[in-house]
Amino acid sequence: MSGGTYLTDLSWPALAISAALILINGAISLALRLNLEKKLALAALRTVVQLLAVGYVLGWVFAVNRWYVVVAMMVLMTLVAGRAAGERSRWTYRQMRADSIVSVWGSSWLVAAIGLFVVLRVHPWYEPQYVIPILGMILGNTLTGVALGMERITGELQSRRDQIETLLAMGATRWEAFRPAAQAAVRAGMTPVINAMSVVGIVSLPGMMTGQVLAGQAPEAAIRYQIVIMFLISAASGLGTVSVVLLVYKRLFSAEHRFLYWRLTEH
Repeated sequence: MSGGTYLTDLSWPALAISAALILINGAISLALRLNLEKKLALAALRTVVQLLAVGYVLGWVFAVNRWYVVVAMMVLMTLVAGRAAGERSRWTYRQMRADSIVSVWGSSWLVAAIGLFVVLRVHPWYEPQYVIPILGMILGNTLTGVALGMERITGELQSRRDQIETLLAMGATRWEAFRPAAQAAVRAGMTPVINAMSVVGIVSLPGMMTGQVLAGQAPEAAIRYQIVIMFLISAASGLGTVSVVLLVYKRLFSAEHRFLYWRLTEH
């Protein structure tokens, strides 16, 4: 981009000025007596500490540039995302955390592999500057879909217990009794990414596109990359949501068409 203006590295005083803006949220909390001051301070501190730590780790990973280091980083990111997705539901069951990790892992890695190997054709395949950011964006959105799907399906099953048992008693199959709750859960899990796709580029400029433009990339090229990322995110989020709903189905409905409602406990 000839004649353009490029951003310089941010100084620590500049970061401090931006961090001070969090005081606006603190003032709102105090004015409305929301009692969120401590949570805001803790969240801000965690943001700084976590991002600084990730920055140093990624710098090392990029410098080493070995496939086993990149894979280890990918596994760690996936485990953290899967664990977080399984901890947001009011109603839980014993294998919930494992199911959320499997759903996040399978859907995210499958879609990321298609994007990296087939669409973007990254070479070598473990190039960390592509693999880690792309997988991270996919994981973040898949986490949201899986968490919402898990929360909705367990809540629906608990609230619809009488209806489900009535259907089963009348001869319905376990899937017929489960389907209305499954439809509501999948719809809830896919809604955020659908909403994001509906307003992308008009209301919001996604992070990847913004970063590329700020780095000097032509807007047209940045847009093409962002389109790819949005479709990858959408596919992974949908697959993850459906996967976790089906895993809940296998956990809570027996082959004899019984609803194992007692496995659900309140968190």
